Amino acid sequence: MSDVSRLLSRLPPGARQRLLRQVAGGKLAALSGATRGETDRRDPQPPQTADVSQWQEMRELRRVLDLAPSNGIDIPYFRRIDGLAGPQVEIDGRHCLNFASYDYLGLNGHPRIREAVIEAVDRYGTTVSGSRMVAGERALHGELETELAAVYGCEAALTFVSGHATGVSVLSSLFGPHDLICHDALAHNCLVMGAEASGARRVAFAHNDWQAVDDLLTEHRGSFRRVVIVIEGLYSMDGDAPDLQRFVDLKLRHNALLMVDEAHALGVLGATGRGIAELAGVPGAAVDIWMGTLSKALCSAGGYIAGSQDLITLLKYITPAFVYSVGLPPPAAAAALTALRLMAAEPERVARLAALSKRFTEAATGLGFDLGYGGGHAILPVITADSAAALKLSQGLLERGVNVVPATYPGVEEGRARLRFFLSAAHTEAQMDRALAELHALAVDLAPRCLGRGARSVGT
Repeated sequence: MSDVSRLLSRLPPGARQRLLRQVAGGKLAALSGATRGETDRRDPQPPQTADVSQWQEMRELRRVLDLAPSNGIDIPYFRRIDGLAGPQVEIDGRHCLNFASYDYLGLNGHPRIREAVIEAVDRYGTTVSGSRMVAGERALHGELETELAAVYGCEAALTFVSGHATGVSVLSSLFGPHDLICHDALAHNCLVMGAEASGARRVAFAHNDWQAVDDLLTEHRGSFRRVVIVIEGLYSMDGDAPDLQRFVDLKLRHNALLMVDEAHALGVLGATGRGIAELAGVPGAAVDIWMGTLSKALCSAGGYIAGSQDLITLLKYITPAFVYSVGLPPPAAAAALTALRLMAAEPERVARLAALSKRFTEAATGLGFDLGYGGGHAILPVITADSAAALKLSQGLLERGVNVVPATYPGVEEGRARLRFFLSAAHTEAQMDRALAELHALAVDLAPRCLGRGARSVGT
């Protein structure tokens, strides 16, 4: 049976085997000891009620949701937002400075994007009404994919209707029980879920620790058919970037593939916003699988993969998130394509974002705040230590007209909670200064430990 046939045979709804979860940072004995038979065994469990309200997960969630109001804290999620998600936003009728959106280049609502979307709706409607395999291609799909491939210096690209589904589906389609997936411990949920769904052995290595991966593959590479190393170009929870050249050297040394998630790097890193490859001076073709989303700097929705022509052709036929999902809606494709062209035509947006990020970093650290691993790249995490402090500071800022959403346990380890400031090229220096002044005043009163420059973040 060919590789393609084997991949096709593993497509849903067929059951997938899940192997033991591996955790990096020490000896990985399970790599040589676990067998599929051991992983398949499940302890018998008594029947459970069909009433979701009685499930343990729901009871635990209810306790968390009830705890906040009892401590005078509003739940900071699912707030009603009106108007554009730009540097200012209206929340529950109040105008606020907004540091909780991924509009890195300040393009949301740009007249040219709006015009392109209207034109796409007039010509194609709001949907392609089926999978592209069945319902056919639209010219916008090809144009967008050609220009995405050019960003990375690759032969081809493919767009998906969901960024999260892109990571899950691509990893679970390309790799299986005879393979090894090594991913950064801080990799996005979609990458971890994709690794788990694949049935491959999964190892999470310590954040950015290429040496740990080198040691692992030196000992174990010969035991696996395929190996892929999965990292991000810019980490969304900590705002730092990896040493890309080290990982490229690593994958070449061990005959492995390298996959890089550029969801937050496109439009942010590099002189013209082309991501971690441009920042590191590494040819885009040196990475086997580029992944990203259209929902951040490109002001749209969906995901993409860029790589070799053979990779993209294979994915078109075997990836459930493409084969069994509707094609990218023409208005979404038009928005992303126009934003990509604006990024290329106006590199001053990227330069301004970099300058604002540097200014914020210097000002925040000057006030005594700990930015964890933050590398001064648009995502600036202010470490608050415990989750309660993050929630109180977020609520206090909102009451003062500043919207910053906290990241708390279990999204990060307890003791590593933070406020994540997402900067945009559309923010002004005055807006940043005001937000930091309000945060500092609140921290002195509500969470003085935030000003202690404590341990660096290792949140997930």
